[in-house]
Amino acid sequence: MFDSDEKINFKKLPLYKKGKEIFEVVNQICQLIPDDNEPLGHIKGIMLEDAMMLTVKIAGATAGQLYDIKMEAATIIRKSANSLMIQNHSLEMFGFEHVAYFQIVRDLLEEYRLLFIDWVSKFDKWDYVIDRWGLFNPPGVGPFDHDPDDDIPFNGDDELFQ
Repeated sequence: MFDSDEKINFKKLPLYKKGKEIFEVVNQICQLIPDDNEPLGHIKGIMLEDAMMLTVKIAGATAGQLYDIKMEAATIIRKSANSLMIQNHSLEMFGFEHVAYFQIVRDLLEEYRLLFIDWVSKFDKWDYVIDRWGLFNPPGVGPFDHDPDDDIPFNGDDELFQ
């Protein structure tokens, strides 16, 4: 688990570094896409956006502490990685002549996936608020559970609030 008092430099995380490497390779492949090919240009935009999410959302998840915020970022990362993984089919379908290079991205994504599993396993499951939508609660917590924080009496007359 991450110590909540510990300031984590996300740029030093192996997952972030691998995400950056993936972006650089995707960017190099995208530079091979002809500017005058509209369908491939659209795919290029999607690929670059997905590759950027692999680092951007790590930064956001590392800055936040709550479990549900981290899991939401992890979900977006997973969606982006999966989308990126299958883009070789779109490139091939629209006649991109260098589609074989995309296997490099797929291999890097597999390395990223393994780092991702380790990263998510370190999320602090005890640092949460109940997600009333029911998507990002820690194991054993449901959207209709009683929130123990509701039992803390609040008195605006307390000296603390003066």
